[in-house]
Amino acid sequence: MKSIVIRLLVLSLPVFALAGEPAGSPLVSPSEKIAGQSQVDWSRMWWQWAGSFEQDESPVSDRKGTRCHLRQEGAVWFLAGTYGSGRTIRTCTVPADRYLFFPMINYVVFPVPGLSLSCELATKKAAADTAEVSSLVLEVDGKLFKNLEVHRQATRVCFDLAAQAGGGMAPSAGNGYDIMLRPLRRGTHTLNFGGRLPEFSQAVTYTLHVE
Repeated sequence: MKSIVIRLLVLSLPVFALAGEPAGSPLVSPSEKIAGQSQVDWSRMWWQWAGSFEQDESPVSDRKGTRCHLRQEGAVWFLAGTYGSGRTIRTCTVPADRYLFFPMINYVVFPVPGLSLSCELATKKAAADTAEVSSLVLEVDGKLFKNLEVHRQATRVCFDLAAQAGGGMAPSAGNGYDIMLRPLRRGTHTLNFGGRLPEFSQAVTYTLHVE
């Protein structure tokens, strides 16, 4: 599986700051636990969810959103990034009362046959490859947020990327800029997110039907 990245979307919309968000803001602080788990833990679980699919059956490779419901469980609903460099536009139906978790842009390091990889090396490479981020974008129903660099999450311990698919991809390490949103009101919402690394730039747009 290729490293998964979520890329840049440029918008000309009003900007809202993360610090001092008004009551009712959907954006969760990166240090806040959800369902008893830190967002570092949710980042690891997102990677293992993404790593549980064959590429041609994955929500990550889905260009329209028809697979967004696959292997979703619990209090948090995962939204996928995308493979390749093209802009991805999806429509997804999400149950009410679910938190939403997704990476604006992220990177994973995992073993490749024939090459030795330690947990320390995987962790350092994941950190190095996500260090020079720019143009992070989060837009929810027309509102842009800023100061998004504080949402960087790095897995504290290495994990098996394929843990939900029989295992065999340890040690893996992830690093990136992840977002947790509070449950959205019932109805239709528009979500745009993205970011830029030196070698990657991509956008993801979701139309979310919350039921």
